[in-house]
Amino acid sequence: MDQDKIRAYGDELYEALRKQQMVEPITAREPSITIEDAYAISQRILDRRIADGERVIGKKIGVTSRAVQSMLDVFQPDFGFLTDAMVFNSGEELPISEQLIQPRAEGEIAFILERDLQGPGVTAAEVLAATRGIMPCYEIVDSRIRDWKIRIQDTVADNASCGLFVLGDALVSPQDVDLTTCGMMLEKNGEIVATGAGAAALGSPVNAVAWLANTLGAYGIGLEAGEVILSGSLAALIPVRAGDCMNMRIGGIGSAWVRFV
Repeated sequence: MDQDKIRAYGDELYEALRKQQMVEPITAREPSITIEDAYAISQRILDRRIADGERVIGKKIGVTSRAVQSMLDVFQPDFGFLTDAMVFNSGEELPISEQLIQPRAEGEIAFILERDLQGPGVTAAEVLAATRGIMPCYEIVDSRIRDWKIRIQDTVADNASCGLFVLGDALVSPQDVDLTTCGMMLEKNGEIVATGAGAAALGSPVNAVAWLANTLGAYGIGLEAGEVILSGSLAALIPVRAGDCMNMRIGGIGSAWVRFV
C-alpha cells in the first residue's frame, strides 16, 4: 500500500476516534492490505494523537485468549500503543459515552516495568526480572470499525482496538504469584459475567509480554522502563454501557472496580 493511502486510512480512523464514528472495514476496501500496512496506518493515528499533546506511556497486547479470538474471529495476537489520555485509576468514573463507540471490557494483568526490554530474544525470565510489579486492570476496548466486523488487519490498523484502561489499587511482585494459575472473577452490576486464569493469555501473561517485546523488536521498538504493559484478556469481552459497574478480583494480585458514565 502506498504512503498516500496509509495516511488517508490513518486520518480516517483518527477522525472516527475523535468524532465517535464508525467506518467500514479497511479489509473490505483493500483486500490485499498486509499486516505491515496495518501497523503503518496505526502509526499514523499515533502520530496524530502525539501531535495533539498525548504521550505514549505503554503498550498493549491484544487477541491473546481463545475466548477473544473466537469472539472476533481473529486468531493471532497484535499490539497497540497506550497514551496518557487513556488511563484511569480504580474507582474512577469512566466516560465511555463521551469517548467510545461500541465498548467492551476485559479483565487482565498489567505489568509495570523498571527496566527496558528490547527484542528479539527476550525470555520469560527476563520479563520477570525487568518487572517492578503487576496489578489487575481493565482494558475497555473499542472499535472504529463498524459492528466489530474486523479481520486482523482491521484491528491492527485501529491501534489494536484500544479504548481506555483502568489500573487496580495495588502493585505486587510477579515473583509472589503463580501467573499461570491465578484466577480472575469479573462481575458486572453485581453478577458474575466472566472467569478466567492467567494461562488464558498465551499460556501465561509473562509469555505474552515476551511475545510483545520480541514482536516490537522486529520494528525497532522496545518496551521501556516505567511503561505500563497490558498483557491480554483472561476471559471473553463484556459489552458495557453508561450506568454499568464492574468489579474484578485476581487471586494473589488484587482488585479493581469502575463505574461507566
